[in-house]
This record gives sequence, C-alpha cells and structure tokens, in this order.
Amino acid sequence: MKPQKSEHEFPLLSEIRNASNAQQLRDQRIACQDQLIDMRSELELREWIALINVMHDVIGERAAAICEQDMWKAGFGRPPACYAFVAFGSSGRQEATLWSDQDNGLIIGDELKEESHPYFREFGLRLANLLEYAGYPKCPGKVMCSEPLWSQRLGDWKHQISKWCEDQQWEPIRYFVIASDLRHIAGDSELSEAWVDHFRCSVKLHPDIGHAVLRNTVNHKATLNVMGRIVTERFGEHAGDFDVKYGIYIPLVNSIRTLALQRGIIETSTQKRMEKVLLLEEGSLLLESVDRAWLTGLRLRNDTPARIENGILVSSSYIPRELFNNKTVQYELRDTLAVVRRLHRALLREQRLAARRDS
Repeated sequence: MKPQKSEHEFPLLSEIRNASNAQQLRDQRIACQDQLIDMRSELELREWIALINVMHDVIGERAAAICEQDMWKAGFGRPPACYAFVAFGSSGRQEATLWSDQDNGLIIGDELKEESHPYFREFGLRLANLLEYAGYPKCPGKVMCSEPLWSQRLGDWKHQISKWCEDQQWEPIRYFVIASDLRHIAGDSELSEAWVDHFRCSVKLHPDIGHAVLRNTVNHKATLNVMGRIVTERFGEHAGDFDVKYGIYIPLVNSIRTLALQRGIIETSTQKRMEKVLLLEEGSLLLESVDRAWLTGLRLRNDTPARIENGILVSSSYIPRELFNNKTVQYELRDTLAVVRRLHRALLREQRLAARRDS
C-alpha cells in the first residue's frame, strides 16, 4: 500500500482555507475536485475517499466562517451565541463522494435568547445557499441547517433526541437514524461533544431502540430476483441500469448501523461500526463477508459514471446497462448483492424474534 498523503501533500486544501468569499470557495473546490480525480489511480480506495472527505470538511468549515463574515457585513452583527456546524448522512460518516449533496445542521448554545433566534435562522439559510453555490446540492429530504428541525439549541436537541427514543414510531426513528451519523465540522466542538454524550446516554436508557431501528431497516430495494439475476430499473431514463446507491450502499449502511446500535456501539463511520461489530462477533462468516461487500459497495459507488456540469462533478449513482456485458462486473455485483440479501434475511429473522418477544 502506498503511504497515505497528508494534508501537507495536498496544497489545494490551504487554498480553500484562504477563500474569502463564495466565488473563491467555489473556484477552489473545483480545483481541488479536479486534482482528486487525477489522483484516483494513485491511491488505495480508502485513502482516496478519506481525502475527498477532508476536502468536504475544510469547505464546510470555511463556508461557516465566510457566512459569519457576510452576516456581519450585512448588519446582523456577530453570532449571539456559540454554535456548532455538524454533518449528517454520508459526510457525517466520512463516506461522501465528489458529488454528494448537503446533509447538515446546527447545534446552538443554550445562552441564545429568544429575541436572537432570527440570527441563526438567517445564518442557516445563507449557509445552505453558500454551500449550494460551492457545489453541494440541497438535500431533497431537507436535512439542512436552514430547517428548524436540524437547527436547534442544545437543550432543544436533547429534548428532541429523548422524544425520538421514547416514541419509536416510524417517523421519529427515521429522524433518530439520520441523527446517529452526526459529526462535528466547525464552531464550538464542546456543543457537539455534549450532543453526542446525550445521544449515547439516550441509547443506553432505551435498550430496545435497536429493535425500533431494525424495523425501519428491513425494507429495501429488491436487487436479485428468485433466479439470482440482478434487478435493474424497469422504467425511466435509467431503465436497464443498476442503482448502486439504493441497491448496495444504503442497505449496507443501514444494516451495519442497526447491528452497531443493537450492540450499543456509538460510532459515526460505517467502517468503524463494522470493525467494532466484528470484534464483538468474532468468527461470524456472514459479518466477515459483509465487511468485504462493504468495500466493494464503496468502490462501485465511487466508480459510477460522472460528468462535469458548470465545473462541478455530478453522477446519477447508476451502473449503466452496457457494463453488464462485462462478466467480471456481473460476478462482482451478484456476489455482493447475495451478501446484502443474506444480511437482510438475518435482520428479518431478528425482527420476527423481537416481535414474538414483545407479543
């Protein structure tokens, strides 16, 4: 394995840190993105993905600082309370691609007074817009710092997390699952640490939360038919193509997160969750095969065809039908999808057992 490149060997990150406005941030993101594309063949997959996510983190940190400056220049003053800008989704798990969209939020200090709430509402809107301009599409599910549900004071966040754990209906658990991927990006790290401490305590206080998460996890897109053939899209512009994101990546992310939560493991990245589950379940052939499938899923997700639009890389996350003529690709997909199906069936068995115990 080649030695991992440090941040000092990746000088464009320093240029991002020196960006003083939205245009410079976008320009430096494009330059950094292009360099990462050129570096793809030089690095081991995990190293390359790690560098992509370092870039995203540096951009997020700089975007928050630029937004603060712009707010001050616009007459809003300085932040009336400390805050933490945090990532959810693939960025929270440090698995984002070069074309990932936004999944983020704000944790605001409890010292924020009611009359000062408009500052952070404006800040969240401006930050989401700034990131969109820098090349991060807005989240279709509205998991963003511009949305009240994902931008709250620490005390309100704690109350919200506790309510999600107590309710355990489908929608609250969906939010709980999204929140479980939180990772600090910028601002006051003590706020993020306090948030994570409360999240960890909430999981311990509700040991049944793993079963609730399991219930939300067991439904996913069919990927192999009864004959063991790969299920592709039937209609639309991607008819005949295979959806890597929802066929492999998301089912594995959700399943591994569920396995971790059931065992009381509080980690952000899927890789670390997998490693800790493997340590607890040493000798499990299924989990060892899941670990291999996970690496394949990461590679396929990052190797889906992409194109440049206005300087920014975009991808549909589909493997085109032409690639299915390649026997190696077919074998690899079938092997990985078989593991996903086995894991899914194992989780279904656990769900049925949990339902019997509760009845």
